Amino acid sequence: MITEIGIVAGEIWHFLDQNGSVSIDFLAKGIDRSRDNVLMSLGWLAREGHVILQKANSDYMVSLRKND
Repeated sequence: MITEIGIVAGEIWHFLDQNGSVSIDFLAKGIDRSRDNVLMSLGWLAREGHVILQKANSDYMVSLRKND
């Protein structure tokens, strides 16, 4: 399972790099992964400080943290 989370995290990284800030639902559909896998992978990326999550209505917006 850890390997799968890492693979999905990489897919998320690339998707966000190409699409900017998106909702979690749009992200899950965009990479064709289950919401559960996306959430686990986002947790990993958030813990490592690579993404920013912001509450937006009934969902969250997610974007890459850009280091200047």
